[in-house]
Amino acid sequence: MTPIEIRHHLHQHPELSGCEVHTHDFIVGELRKCRPAVIYEHVGAEPGNSSYGVVAVWGDVASGNHKPSAIAFRADIDALPINETLALDYCSQVPHVGHKCGHDGHTAILLRLAQLLGARADVRTAGCQSVVMVFQPEEETGTGSKKILRSGILQQYDIRAIYGIHNLPGFLTNHVVLIRGTFAAASSGFIVRLYGRQTHASTPEKGLNPGLAVADLIKRFDAFNAGHEALDDTFCMSTLICARVGEEAFGTSAGDGYVAFTLRAFSNKTIMELLQKAEETVREVASLYGLQYETELREPFYATENDGAVVDALHKRCIRLELPANTVKVPFRWSEDFADYLMQFPGAMFGIGAGRSHVELHHPDYDFPDEIIEPTAQLFYKLIF
Repeated sequence: MTPIEIRHHLHQHPELSGCEVHTHDFIVGELRKCRPAVIYEHVGAEPGNSSYGVVAVWGDVASGNHKPSAIAFRADIDALPINETLALDYCSQVPHVGHKCGHDGHTAILLRLAQLLGARADVRTAGCQSVVMVFQPEEETGTGSKKILRSGILQQYDIRAIYGIHNLPGFLTNHVVLIRGTFAAASSGFIVRLYGRQTHASTPEKGLNPGLAVADLIKRFDAFNAGHEALDDTFCMSTLICARVGEEAFGTSAGDGYVAFTLRAFSNKTIMELLQKAEETVREVASLYGLQYETELREPFYATENDGAVVDALHKRCIRLELPANTVKVPFRWSEDFADYLMQFPGAMFGIGAGRSHVELHHPDYDFPDEIIEPTAQLFYKLIF
């Protein structure tokens, strides 16, 4: 299959995080045509916990105490739920599954790189003995990278650099976008459950209605945005995701409340400080209104912090190849679980422009631009040789 045919096939068969069954099998089938030294299937699977990660290696394979030096590349393979109808009634919106973030394109790029390697007699270079490709599930939920790392496969190699890419709407097509330091923000869902006491709606004074507490939390968490205009490590942001008090029962004064936020920051230090501040705020508000409470973190992501030396080397390679490259100073506000790899290995995530007028990521009309597949795969290839 051509790279574009591969991308279109993946686009037509999207699978949610943790459900990448067909995608896993398709990737393995395409990799076998490219003659890697080894293919690891279902990487990250544990007793009672499935995983659909795939790792392929060209060159020397780790065995015993033999730890080959390697260069690594990662592509995310999962799709996400998306509402493709914008009905006025929220409850009538129909959820769909789609590759609305470009993971189908990222996977097609890495499989194209596999095709290029498969055409060579030897992939060893002066700097690295092996090339490691990681096809990672569950990026959208922030759990896939952790599964891959817990498998221990990558740790068997002396990975000199690991690269990840993301297509970037709003930038010129095929322009490389580089950032030294933080590329993408740290973030975490932050859920608050408040417990009061129901009573009859005619005697609300005899109960504990958490409605005002929920309103107070929304107002206080909005104040965290005072630093959201910062362009440095002090940046922090709070976004209201969902709020609910009681049920639609007009004879009953509410006795429980639920509110969820997404908190984000440009550094791991700042996100930890923000999470602590959020916890203290909830404790204070719950005490003020006489409520019990629980908090929960959902889908936490570390900041994606690039290695400066790897970014500089990548920039020099772009110059030698006469590839247009932009160095951006401000990190992207969205998050990426590629951060987990960068906490163990030197490496960098960088962007590939998808077009100035291309619709944004996660938009219902989003589709990956096929014209950036081959140039990006060739850049990966040149990073090896």
